[in-house]
Amino acid sequence: MKHRVLQVLWPAFLVAGVMEILLFSTIDPVEVRWFGRLIGWTPVAIYSVAFLMLWLLVASAGALTVLLRLTAEELDPPKGSPPRF
Repeated sequence: MKHRVLQVLWPAFLVAGVMEILLFSTIDPVEVRWFGRLIGWTPVAIYSVAFLMLWLLVASAGALTVLLRLTAEELDPPKGSPPRF
């Protein structure tokens, strides 16, 4: 289980970093607006929140892929056998 979590989180971390670089190479973090109003946060706060949101988005997609790849035996093992994650 721990190995699969790391298989999802590490690539998601790297992709989120690349996505943030691409996002903020076109958008100035000081001019970010929420419902038409300036957020007023520091650029570091905006970078951090954006990175965490991108990481969560990419990790969710990776986790869904891992979940969809599981076989029926892995999801519902026979009685008496331990779960195989």
